[in-house]
Amino acid sequence: MASHRRPKRPSRTRVTVLTTAAAAAVAISAQAANAAPSAKPSKDEVKSKVDELYDQAEQATEKYNGAKEKQEKLQREISTIQDNVARGQQDLNKLRDGLGSMAAGQYRTGGIDPSLQLFLSSEPDDYLDKASTLDQVSGQQADALKKIQDKQRELAQQRAEATAKLKDLAATRTELGEKKKEVQGKLAQAQKLLNSLTAQEKAALAAADQTRATRGSERPGLNSDTGDPGKISAGSGRAGAAFAAAQSKLGSPYQWSHAGPSTFDCSGLTSWAYAQADVSIPRTSEAQANIGTRIYSQSQLQVGDLVFFFNDIHHVGLYAGNGMVLHAPRSGTVVRYESMSTIGGPFMFGVRV
Repeated sequence: MASHRRPKRPSRTRVTVLTTAAAAAVAISAQAANAAPSAKPSKDEVKSKVDELYDQAEQATEKYNGAKEKQEKLQREISTIQDNVARGQQDLNKLRDGLGSMAAGQYRTGGIDPSLQLFLSSEPDDYLDKASTLDQVSGQQADALKKIQDKQRELAQQRAEATAKLKDLAATRTELGEKKKEVQGKLAQAQKLLNSLTAQEKAALAAADQTRATRGSERPGLNSDTGDPGKISAGSGRAGAAFAAAQSKLGSPYQWSHAGPSTFDCSGLTSWAYAQADVSIPRTSEAQANIGTRIYSQSQLQVGDLVFFFNDIHHVGLYAGNGMVLHAPRSGTVVRYESMSTIGGPFMFGVRV
């Protein structure tokens, strides 16, 4: 009779080993999947990200420029206060010296009760004259004391003001350092992305940027090959003089936080241009937006007006006519003409200085 034996069950140890091995295989497979290199971003993806980083860098640049301008203003104000305190201390010392001389004179002529001096005096009239003089001296002494007290209060206020401004200056310097790191970090990220492209892809991006800069060249008055409006008549007045100055810098490299004379960022170009027309305007785009007369219709703009872009007003240029702007766009570019429709952010308004 055949023997029917049950199949031998695997031992618990063998099951544990097999389970562990299977889990390890799954883990290794997952690690390998995670370690697999991600797909290289396309040229268009790189361009989109680089444009975003450049935009963020320009925002940080304008904040940096504002902090730098504030730092320079605080330094000037602190220097003026410190000079005033030094002069005030000299005046206070003179007042104290004068009061000391007055007190010494009184001590030398005094020391006896006035009524007894009159009784013992052989020349009563002479004594009365001296007493009158002493009254005058006492009045002068009171005036001197008041001047000293006023000067002390003034110096205390000035020293307190200087202390507050020094504290503000320290905070501004910290902000300046943070914004500088932020700008440099954004630019470094953008450059790293660009370095990942092939030479052919970089050339294609450069060509696309040139097309962006010259788009709209079909407008009357523009060179169809370069998109350059040519030598636009700058007009008269300070706006015309500022525009003519900016025209002379066509082709100058963009450099963040520079305001000429050979490299510029956006607000650096506009502030420099107006300075050449003997007009002082603020350093940053945000501050420049708050001067002059605002113009919301593009049809009302005149050559040389300031034109502002993006909701936070972090980009500015000079209106060049025919829907064009003369500006310093961003890192890697130069001062150039460009269609207002290709700036990358909406036109907000113009300002006539």
